[in-house]
Amino acid sequence: MRLRPPAESDFKGAAHDVRVTSRIGLWLGIAFGLCFVTGLLSHGIQHPPAWFSWPTRPVNLFRINQGVHVISGIAAIPLLVAKLWTVYPKLFATPAVRSLPHAMERLSIFALLAAAFFQLASGLFNVAQNYPWRFYFVSAHYAVAWIAVGALLLHIAVKLPLIREALSQPVGLQREPAVGLSRRAFLRGTGLATGAAVLATAGATVPGLQGLSFLGWRSTKGPQGLPVNRTASAAGVARITDTWKLEITGPAGTRTLSLAELTALPQTTAELPIACVEGWSQSATWTGVRVADLIGSVGAGPDAVVRVESLEQGGAYRVSELPATHAHDPLTLLALRLNGEELDLDHGYPCRIIAPSRPGVLQTKWVGGLAVR
Repeated sequence: MRLRPPAESDFKGAAHDVRVTSRIGLWLGIAFGLCFVTGLLSHGIQHPPAWFSWPTRPVNLFRINQGVHVISGIAAIPLLVAKLWTVYPKLFATPAVRSLPHAMERLSIFALLAAAFFQLASGLFNVAQNYPWRFYFVSAHYAVAWIAVGALLLHIAVKLPLIREALSQPVGLQREPAVGLSRRAFLRGTGLATGAAVLATAGATVPGLQGLSFLGWRSTKGPQGLPVNRTASAAGVARITDTWKLEITGPAGTRTLSLAELTALPQTTAELPIACVEGWSQSATWTGVRVADLIGSVGAGPDAVVRVESLEQGGAYRVSELPATHAHDPLTLLALRLNGEELDLDHGYPCRIIAPSRPGVLQTKWVGGLAVR
């Protein structure tokens, strides 16, 4: 018997129905949209253009943004797999290319899939803080996000009439095929798989889900009950001597303060979260001196921006910048204590920045100087 190659019409499963594809595509589009918008905001906070401003209130705003970013990315993984399962028979459609517009459409789908897989895979590696590549993750992730969203919008535009028609039809309008899962069962299974993926990881951001999120990538384990991304050893900060002094520079001159002198200044205590770009976050109680008071003592004006320098030997975030809104916020502290205890070296001893609604990578540890700009 002569075997022939498979054809698109050979695949009779209910999951390959356009009504299933369109509904999963809608869910996937929402997940991608949330991930893209929150990713843009996160990038803008870390690398702000001149026109961009990020508020300090509510104090959990960055925590929520980054949590939504990572959780929507996690949700997109099973949705993308399910979407590909519904449409893979189209690989066997003949002819493979019917016209130039059809060829362009197929190329856009290839670009969309390549960008989506890159974003989801590299995002997962970033969450795990594992970087088996040589390129700079932040720049690459940001650039490919634009490719992904551009290809997605083009795909939606081309398929919009078909999508609208499919979404207007009830899933169970016709008798279900006898082979394989029904359309409803496949959609329910996809929803359950997506929900399970979210539930298994969301505890890294949502405190109430920590007990259920067995795949959560951070926990309360760490010095003083708070996780650490970058240790003092990794940062090249082996020890802090008794001669350490904080140098504050501003329009009125330079002021130096020892740790004892900082401790003797009026102290403020606040409960603020550490929220990292990898998606994990945790609240803690911090005690320290208001940055606004410190820079005010060297003549800083209300629009002053503060350059924060770390004792860290290198790294992309050895120096950070506090915009005026954060520098003058009463909850932005040069923290000396964590949960009632002197800072552990891995948490930034002798002092670190802690500010509301701020990425963890910009909450500079091992602070050696504040310079008013």
